[in-house]
Amino acid sequence: MESEPLELGEVFQRLYPILLLAAAYTLIGRIREYWRLRHFRGPPTTGISWWWHSKAVFSGRAHEYYGNATEKYGPIARVAPNHLITSDPEFWAKCNAVRSPYRRAPWYYHAARFEPGKDNVFTECDNDSHDARRKKMASGYSGKENPTLESSIDTHVKELVELVRKYATPKASTTTSKPMDLARKIPFFTLDVISHVGLGEAFGDLKADEDLKDYLTSSEQGLKISNTTFAMGIAWLREIPIIGPAISPSEKDVSGFGRMMAEARKIVDGRKAKSTESKSDMLASFVRHGVSGENLFQEAFEQILAGSDTTAAAIRIIMLYITSHPRVYAKLQTEIDEAVKSGIALSGVVPDAETRRLPYLAAVIREGLRVHPPVVNLFSRIVPEGGDVVTIDGKEYHIPGDTMVGYAAWSMHRNNRALYGEDAHVFRPERWFIDESIPEEKERLARMTKTNDLIFGYGRWHCLGQNIALIEIHKCIFELFRHFDLALTNPQQPWHTFNSMGLWEITDMWVDVTERT
Repeated sequence: MESEPLELGEVFQRLYPILLLAAAYTLIGRIREYWRLRHFRGPPTTGISWWWHSKAVFSGRAHEYYGNATEKYGPIARVAPNHLITSDPEFWAKCNAVRSPYRRAPWYYHAARFEPGKDNVFTECDNDSHDARRKKMASGYSGKENPTLESSIDTHVKELVELVRKYATPKASTTTSKPMDLARKIPFFTLDVISHVGLGEAFGDLKADEDLKDYLTSSEQGLKISNTTFAMGIAWLREIPIIGPAISPSEKDVSGFGRMMAEARKIVDGRKAKSTESKSDMLASFVRHGVSGENLFQEAFEQILAGSDTTAAAIRIIMLYITSHPRVYAKLQTEIDEAVKSGIALSGVVPDAETRRLPYLAAVIREGLRVHPPVVNLFSRIVPEGGDVVTIDGKEYHIPGDTMVGYAAWSMHRNNRALYGEDAHVFRPERWFIDESIPEEKERLARMTKTNDLIFGYGRWHCLGQNIALIEIHKCIFELFRHFDLALTNPQQPWHTFNSMGLWEITDMWVDVTERT
């Protein structure tokens, strides 16, 4: 005998206890999350919802959201039910120390993976695995096993100068200038450098004056997609076996991030077949120290993205602040001209060692990186299980275990008035010239420098590529202002920026270039 179908009311009556239990479980979970961090202040709703954080990430201005939060609510603030951020450099250094029990948060770092389930030195969240991987790669990044590192960089500095010269108007010429988009040209330089010193083969964008393999376009698209899924809180879908591969980039793709990965794999596979003694570069060093198989590809691809994008952002930021501050511009160019007259760079590109002896250039670079950090990642860390007791700005806090803590770069560097002075938001390289004969001033300079260095990370997670990046930055700034005068084409809107996953997408940075004699 067939049973009669249930009425809608009966269905609801049977499901009601289950729905009630589910709602109660969710509510209790939210109350528990709110309660455990109740002593931390933050924007409205952040104690019960991720909406504020999602809005910040969607906006492309997350760095400002985080900065404003710590400005308003203190140097450690709540930005989500289980997430805090800090602008305190001492606490952030403690989180990142070599023997720190804090660890990376998969919630953030796994969202930055290129492929589901596959890690590189940036996305690896297990401390022991990260340390072992980093140890294998340190020599390659430091340049110890690449004797031609600086000369390889010089090759592309020369190519950059020649590329810019194509757009330059001769001095005292009456011809119409031809604006150049610096936002496009600088990434050509950093991508050619990292592909040359990293893979042994430059992509050739500078000579072609073109994004030959669509690496830059693909990278921008990939970061935008990652930023969107991260903001929506659905990045975890990529870790599901069937769904992940279906929605992730594939090396079979004809464009975008997938094609970028396929092109990189061709180079890596081609190098695998050759002896590491025939060419000593970063990839060869990785192989010699035991990086192999899929790990080798993941690390090679990571260095292309991270090594080019972040350095390109730094160079463009510094150049924008120089060109928009005439007093700084004139002072820097005078120092460069005097250095050239002294004979340090008569033949070819200025040596890196000589650029480090130029005090105003050093101050300009430090100040540019400080006032507009080139990397504003959240870099979420997880508090150890037992929790932690920390003192921040003279106040003691207990942070429960498994809480996430992130980095508020904008307020730690650009808006840190307690350390850098009331004009901390102003680009003023002279702030780095301190009378070290006064003990208090010497100690303050040491704190300023240590905080500024946090831009490249610290301790266990210190940036492996810092040495290479600084060589590129010093040489590039020196040679461009040695050979050319640059003026912003549109000072009122000098560029457009968008923060994707803490990395800068910079577009439309147009400049008028005049050749110097």
